[in-house]
Amino acid sequence: MLDIAEELHRWVEQGRDFAVATVVATGGSAPRQPGAALAVDRDGTAIGSVSGGCVEGAVYELCQQALEDGETLVERFGYSDDDAFAVGLTCGGVIDILITPVRADAPARPVFAAALAAAARGGAAALARITAGPEELLGRALLVRGDAAAGAHEGGLGGHPELDRTVAGEARALLDAGRTGTVEIGADGSRCGQSLTVLVESSVPPPRMIVFGAIDFASALVRVGKFLGYHVTVCDARPVFATRVRFPEADEIVVRWPHQYLADTEVDGRTVLCVLTHDAKFDVPLLRLALRLPVAYVGAMGSRRTHLDRAARLREVGVTDLELARLRSPIGLDLGARTPEETALSIAAEVVANRRGGGGRSLTGAHTPIHHDAPSPRSITSVA
Repeated sequence: MLDIAEELHRWVEQGRDFAVATVVATGGSAPRQPGAALAVDRDGTAIGSVSGGCVEGAVYELCQQALEDGETLVERFGYSDDDAFAVGLTCGGVIDILITPVRADAPARPVFAAALAAAARGGAAALARITAGPEELLGRALLVRGDAAAGAHEGGLGGHPELDRTVAGEARALLDAGRTGTVEIGADGSRCGQSLTVLVESSVPPPRMIVFGAIDFASALVRVGKFLGYHVTVCDARPVFATRVRFPEADEIVVRWPHQYLADTEVDGRTVLCVLTHDAKFDVPLLRLALRLPVAYVGAMGSRRTHLDRAARLREVGVTDLELARLRSPIGLDLGARTPEETALSIAAEVVANRRGGGGRSLTGAHTPIHHDAPSPRSITSVA
């Protein structure tokens, strides 16, 4: 539900009652991943999506019913070969959806309100909800904030302090990784006599894309990066090129030597570094540092001949072959790109493939999955 936090936060501030349907588990070629949500208020206004259209109508009705009776439930939707007219996913996948009423009298409403407010402000927060287990615990919620002390949380999962501490710790770990995922807790660990499944939704500031080199290709890449949801910074040592006029859509424009800026700025495991400077005096010190940082992607523009020369220069300054293996150069996927816009698309495609585990091949005639599976749920059997 945190993927539609801004709209839902407004609804909470306006005092609206609503029900929210959240994808909590998927199988096969499901169109949306866990955390995707659709919400419906008492006037029938709907926002968000859980399936891209396949089962929206049925989920809409379930939300309206949940608003009336105040009951939380989980509904499974999948493709039925026996009944072609059954409500299901035409893609052949399976999704489990948690429908939760968020009425004024709902015990968990303050937790939801706090989580939505934090996510709407762009703060780091993780919302944990029980999606499978004893009926009386279904939908119980717990919130962990990024700026809170270790172990601190808001709300609870049914009066079991040990369970709350365990789930808060797991939520913190997923929040630190910027991931949404599920946690399986065995009967011994749950302290309620039954196993539980908990969905943890993480809301974190957008990942960074830093584009080095204020050239025409960079301008196109900024636009694509913003479209993909990155916080985009353009860095170049030449003030005549690194201007707001040339890069109106960039979140930041930095006039500084690239390697000096990279040494001082914050990066993490989601950060994308695109080196378009195409000049050894910039590239070598920058890449020497970049290839030793724990970032998601490092790519450098240039021909194959340029890449060979650049690699030789990097080895001369101590970059190892293992470090060089991280470098995507020439940058981008082979799309036959020519224009700045096509090249930006090529780079973005490689970034997405690297992030999602795709191979960059055509899906036509292939026998590989369209959607790559998320990591397996974490499993906990006991509480310390």
